[in-house]
Amino acid sequence: MEFIYTPEALLIALGIFLLRLINQTLDTVRFMMTIRGRKGVAWIAGFLETVIFVVTLSAVISQLNNVLYIVAYSAGFATGNTVGMWVEDRLAIGHVNLRIISPKRGTALAKKLRKKGYAVTEIQARGKDGVVKLLNVSVRRREVKNVRQITLTVDDGAFITSEEMRPLLRGFWGFGRQSK
Repeated sequence: MEFIYTPEALLIALGIFLLRLINQTLDTVRFMMTIRGRKGVAWIAGFLETVIFVVTLSAVISQLNNVLYIVAYSAGFATGNTVGMWVEDRLAIGHVNLRIISPKRGTALAKKLRKKGYAVTEIQARGKDGVVKLLNVSVRRREVKNVRQITLTVDDGAFITSEEMRPLLRGFWGFGRQSK
């Protein structure tokens, strides 16, 4: 094995890197769409991913003596994972259940969130230091940042956790607040 540094080899290595980056980005997005039940998007991403994978792998296997191609393939894979996570995060497709524990301002926070159009379920609970309000708020992923900002404005001591979810039946989806 050797590193071959001709202009043609460098151009091919760059192509392998870029194709593998796109391939792995599609793989990450496809996986997340599969989890969220987006069959059509997952099918298209899977089809494109496979075509790119076959072409890219063929280029590497046909020149296994060139370490540069193997490095480009591996670097494209690793970079594609990170880019795929970034893309999926920016798309913010899906729903999240937020649990907000407010030690002092739970009722005020629930009122503010409802005023902004969010459905909130209030539960009185007991924390380590006494009675708290536990608020359940299910939102589209792209609205999490807004709910977090509202929460911190009303109660900067609130504790927030989130959990990915798939709505099954009824609820507030599509009848109340629309995403922007």
